[in-house]
Amino acid sequence: MTDIFDRLKENPGPLGQFADYGEGYFVFPKLEGKIGPRMKFQGKEVIFWSANDYLGLCNHPEVLEADAKAAAEYGMFYPMGARAMSGETEQHQQLERELAAFVNKEAAYLLNFGYQGMLSTIDALVSRHDVIVYDADSHACIVDGVRLHMGKSFTYKHNNIDSLEKNLERATKVAEENGGGILVVTEGVFGMRGMQGKLKEICALKSKFNFRLLVDDAHGFGTLGKTGAGTGEEQECQDQIDVYFSTFAKSMAGFGAFIAGDKDIIRILKYNLRSQIFAKSLTMPMVIGGLKRLDLLRSRPEIKAKLWENVNKLQNGLRERGFNLGNTNTCVTPVMMQGTPVEATLLVKDLREKYGIFTSVVVYPVIPKGMILLRLIPTASHTDAEINETLAAFEAIHEKLVSGYYKDQEQKLLEEENLSFKPI
Repeated sequence: MTDIFDRLKENPGPLGQFADYGEGYFVFPKLEGKIGPRMKFQGKEVIFWSANDYLGLCNHPEVLEADAKAAAEYGMFYPMGARAMSGETEQHQQLERELAAFVNKEAAYLLNFGYQGMLSTIDALVSRHDVIVYDADSHACIVDGVRLHMGKSFTYKHNNIDSLEKNLERATKVAEENGGGILVVTEGVFGMRGMQGKLKEICALKSKFNFRLLVDDAHGFGTLGKTGAGTGEEQECQDQIDVYFSTFAKSMAGFGAFIAGDKDIIRILKYNLRSQIFAKSLTMPMVIGGLKRLDLLRSRPEIKAKLWENVNKLQNGLRERGFNLGNTNTCVTPVMMQGTPVEATLLVKDLREKYGIFTSVVVYPVIPKGMILLRLIPTASHTDAEINETLAAFEAIHEKLVSGYYKDQEQKLLEEENLSFKPI
């Protein structure tokens, strides 16, 4: 018999083995100062590319004022209790009405957090007789939501409509045998590599298969579409998305989330979402602050225009310098290179220490082995000077990578620090 703690200590996971080496720097880094294009990291100013504050609302004067007034009037914990018990307010309902109208749905319902909200939404939508079909590159909140499902599920190849169709055929057979239905789950924008989900093509399959569609549009809401209503608006198929989900943690610069759809379905979900029924209501500062953020999304199109001006400058500049950005067609800017996880950490340390650039680094198991992905998130707040400085820094570190500089440093590091990592 094995002690589970002993097992965990012996096998801390593919990333956990780097904890002693990387914690506080590469993972769980501490950034200081107001969230914005420039923050402090370990006492040094860096150009910050790792906030999802797409529209730069974190420190917008009107947002700060709304948040402060709400906190002064209601405190940070009002209303007490879950909404179903004692946490309902007119402001919650108002934000739901305005969100529903903004994303062209009949009704909306607020969620306390995005991750738990998506888990609970999937759980509430399906029974054990139903079948879930979801994109293989779905966010962890979708994957974990599917894990709660006691029925059958199938994954289809990322953004591959042929694969989706084949899995819908399989799902149809199972659903017919079980007397259940089919739920397709995908993302509006895949947050790691920046591709839009093929929502329009997925919706077109409704003419051939009987399924309902749930879309997680965390990175699309506020950034895509004529009005910023998201990927469904961008692809002109919003009306065919049955349940639309987004978080406030990106363009809305806050916490919480919402789902939207037909009023009858939203009402049913409202009474069956365990993560909301058994959790405290979203706090008033975020609700009132959310109304102000949504007002800025609707009334200040120049903010989104500035975001896309910066996105294009950064992405075009990187591509002109020969960088591989994959197939991104959104604000998410992934820079993909070949290298080991240790090379990745050395490269990132060089970026931060020598060039003053802070960006997130991603390695296996999030992406395939042998790859390094540096993910940049441009915002409306970044300046031309910051973009140009970043482009020059990336050009410099790429030359070092291909010349073998970081590979040499990797060997020295392993020898000097007496480090030993399992191959991953």
